[in-house]
Amino acid sequence: MRPARRFYFRLALALGMPVGELLNRISSQELTEWMAYYALEPFGEERADLRAGIVASTVANTARDPKKRARPYRPQEFMPTFDRQSKRQTWQQQLRIVEMLNAAFGGKDLRHGDFAHPGGQTGR
Repeated sequence: MRPARRFYFRLALALGMPVGELLNRISSQELTEWMAYYALEPFGEERADLRAGIVASTVANTARDPKKRARPYRPQEFMPTFDRQSKRQTWQQQLRIVEMLNAAFGGKDLRHGDFAHPGGQTGR
C-alpha cells in the first residue's frame, strides 16, 4: 500500500469515518496539513506502540546485565514492525519448504521411485 493511502486510512480511523467520506469531505490542502501535523506529532497505533516500547525498554534496561549486553535496549526493539519487505523466495527455497512439510507430515515424494497412478497403474 502506498504511504499516502495508508495515511488516509490512519486519519479516517482517527476521525471516525470511512476513507471515501474523508476524501470527499477534506480538501487537498487540509489533507497535506494533516500529513505535516502527523509528521510532527504522530497519533494512533504507531504512537501507542512507541509508548509501550519506551516502557518495555525501561524495564528491560533495569534488569540488563551490562557485562552480557553493554548496549542499552531501545524502544524500537520492542515495537512491532509491519512494513518490513521480506525478501522474495526463489522457487527452489519454496520447494525446499514444501519438501520439509511433506516429510514432517509423513507424505510421499511422488517425483522419485515407484508410485501408484489413480486407477491402480504403477509408474516411474
